[in-house]
Amino acid sequence: MTDSQEVNRPVRSKYYVPLENNPEVMSSLLHKLGLSPSLQFHDVYSIDDPDLLAFIPRPAHTLLLVFPTSATHTKFCAEEDASREEYSGSGDLEPVIWYKQTIGNACGLYGLLHGVSNGAARNQIIPDSALDKLIVKATPLAPKERALAVEDSSELENAHASAAATGDTSAPEASDDVDLHYVCFVKSEKDGHLWEMDGTRKGPLDRGALDADEDMLSAKALDLGVRAFLRREEKAGGGELRFSLIALAEALD
Repeated sequence: MTDSQEVNRPVRSKYYVPLENNPEVMSSLLHKLGLSPSLQFHDVYSIDDPDLLAFIPRPAHTLLLVFPTSATHTKFCAEEDASREEYSGSGDLEPVIWYKQTIGNACGLYGLLHGVSNGAARNQIIPDSALDKLIVKATPLAPKERALAVEDSSELENAHASAAATGDTSAPEASDDVDLHYVCFVKSEKDGHLWEMDGTRKGPLDRGALDADEDMLSAKALDLGVRAFLRREEKAGGGELRFSLIALAEALD
């Protein structure tokens, strides 16, 4: 499911130039919007090699996975969502804040918003910053109005445009059909569960409970989240899945 093939997208929408899944680009964008410089993204080179995982500061608050979209993924999402109602949650009692994606080619931005609106990273947002104001505004809103709040944020749009112009590869046009998609995995501080956050789905997906001392790179979190996701794609596709993974954690000096 590419961004141009999202289902149930409201009529009102626009397109952004896609973001490169680059830790520096993603960190810079979030810092510009109001995330404390004490947190930054780090490349995750392996989810199985303890020596490579040891290079990433802990706890890891958020994982952002980017992968090529496929018929396998589209089929699984359609089947899993078939029996689910459209999400209608709002307010402080929500275990997570979820944003429905209504901006084309902006799944990276929605992944970032999901990662810092929820979990421990939320506590590292500078008061009265663009991010803080957006989350405060969005929290009491129903999903449709929340989506419009994201669309209408000039601070988000301008910061995103600046970030999309950086990186190691040439950015595609906003109108291009992009075959890469971002999914965010985050641990809610409210219920301690691992949540899969994807703005193109019917709502947030509860993937199971984590213990208090388990972060997003703990064995259980990886099994419930990224590993389960990749195993499903690899099995159905009959081959190796290309993917990239970054983790939000303490900044390195």
